[in-house]
Amino acid sequence: MENNYAFIDGANLHKGIENLGWHLDYARFRVWLREKYGVARAYIFIGFIPSKKELYLQLEKAGYVLV
Repeated sequence: MENNYAFIDGANLHKGIENLGWHLDYARFRVWLREKYGVARAYIFIGFIPSKKELYLQLEKAGYVLV
């Protein structure tokens, strides 16, 4: 399990969580992926909006690879 990778569609994840009325802690989600599934790299496919720069920095700090 040490070589598992996750490929996450950021828009679908965000909308799915939003439609359920939930809030996702992306940092904790990254830890869960690592601990539960041994995910070594989590790629998150996300569009670029210049005003969301802080979000991108937080995701990278949490351990995601932004695509």
